[in-house]
Amino acid sequence: MKETNSKIKILFICHGNICRSPMAEFIMKDIVKKNNVENQFNIESAATSAEEVGNSIYPNAREQLIKHNIGGFKDKRAR
Repeated sequence: MKETNSKIKILFICHGNICRSPMAEFIMKDIVKKNNVENQFNIESAATSAEEVGNSIYPNAREQLIKHNIGGFKDKRAR
């Protein structure tokens, strides 16, 4: 078996990319960071529709991430 240096790619998907998928993205990023393996992963999120493209994370989702000390989402926009 050939060894490669490629990262594990994870893409979380939901309808608008303002609530569920960005929460999953930043929770997973927090998990890999806490386990000191963030250089092994490429973690992103996206929408299945275009209606929320460009919008920031839904306020209630943002509050939950903050409540659980998960950051890094300040500039996240739906895509």
